[in-house]
Amino acid sequence: MTRTDRSTTLTAGDPARVEQGSARWRAARPPHVLIIVQNLPVPLDRRVWLECQALVARGYRVSVICPKGPGDPARQHLDGVDIYKYAPAPEAEGLLGFAWEFAYSWVRTAWLSLRVRRNGRFDIMQACNPPDTYWLLALLWRPFGVKFVFDHHDLNPELFISRFGEPKGGLRLLEYRGLRWLERRTFRAAHRIISTNESYKRVAVRRGSRTPAEVTVVRSGPDTAQMRPIHPERPRPAGEINLVYLGIMGPQDGVDQALLVIDELVRRRGRTNVTATMLGFGDCLEDLKAQSTALGLDDRVTFTGRVDRVAIAEHLSRSDIGLCPDLKTPLNDHSTMNKTMEYMAYGLPAVSFDLAETRVSGGDALLYTPSGDIGAFADAVERLIDDPALRTGLGRRARERVATLLDWRPQAEAYVTVYDELSGFSRPGPAVPAGASQPGSDPQGRRYVDLDDPAEFDRYLVERSAP
Repeated sequence: MTRTDRSTTLTAGDPARVEQGSARWRAARPPHVLIIVQNLPVPLDRRVWLECQALVARGYRVSVICPKGPGDPARQHLDGVDIYKYAPAPEAEGLLGFAWEFAYSWVRTAWLSLRVRRNGRFDIMQACNPPDTYWLLALLWRPFGVKFVFDHHDLNPELFISRFGEPKGGLRLLEYRGLRWLERRTFRAAHRIISTNESYKRVAVRRGSRTPAEVTVVRSGPDTAQMRPIHPERPRPAGEINLVYLGIMGPQDGVDQALLVIDELVRRRGRTNVTATMLGFGDCLEDLKAQSTALGLDDRVTFTGRVDRVAIAEHLSRSDIGLCPDLKTPLNDHSTMNKTMEYMAYGLPAVSFDLAETRVSGGDALLYTPSGDIGAFADAVERLIDDPALRTGLGRRARERVATLLDWRPQAEAYVTVYDELSGFSRPGPAVPAGASQPGSDPQGRRYVDLDDPAEFDRYLVERSAP
């Protein structure tokens, strides 16, 4: 089968008659999309949940297979989405550990895909990496008429280099070549590819041998109508400056660099009014807690662990400065950092190591420093601490930029268009409904900051509290 024609049918016979029958069948009911995620539970995975909601809004039926989070049920129906969950594999260590994790997750996912099928045929399967292993499941479903969309979240070969360095030979080189092979198989098995930014699209075209028309960029922008500043219920004490980190805490995420910056500010420069809140979880969480203790920062740094959208809104609305400590690596330089745009959605000024795609997202709304330069990063944080007008200006520009250039709504239209083209199904209407008049408070009853009142917004950007 050629790469330019991957269409398949359920029955043999005259292709024209089969296609006519398929068209009549599609017209009888909306297409069913199965989305597979291994990296995070849903709806915790913000990008995938926004994708689900966009498909539901345009009339698609949506099912998701993903690992369980703490306390999650095995089956949920949430906001129009059927979610099937399996117990995650134990934390992996070493090559054999990762191989076991991937194999276990693949088998559990394949089994659950049969359960999804029993509850109704699915027409399109979307796999979100990491890992790049679900192309094989897509090929197994292909004879049943299922098309495959690859939602390209991570560059796994670059992730390998970022963690272990350039492979020189032996087992490391074998592992790296295996990742490149899995990536190629995923690109080539997909009917369409969705990339999170232009850097990822270039990889799909160059390494995946795909045409630009087969790759659609859908950035992971927030829905800024929902993700917006609130008046926090627990504002930080007057005179305190609270730094915040939001995201996964893995070896490549640079959270250890953030702790070194906090140590520089508090212990070496005497900024005793500085505290930090570290939101998230990951492989390095316990090591980071130990590092904080070793640096004598336990009275300054709070690790929250896993947080939901309610807690994220509270913390990002009450904090003063966001931290983007991702070091310049082959992975990070080409990846879009969700935390950058989430800080911006809450009008939060931020400091980042200088990365190519972070500049695409942040523009002139962030302060940038050379990668790994702890002193320069601390200098930038101090500039923001000492200059409320600078914090106000950056916060205002950040909110304006994310709301006008990076918002999820136009991305949702591009995303759903991929499915409309694959399925032949189209239902008029926005992929993100505008809703009624903008409410004055969130579902928890916390008042939104009035973004249309410049004086009030500027006051909030300095004080990060209610009037």
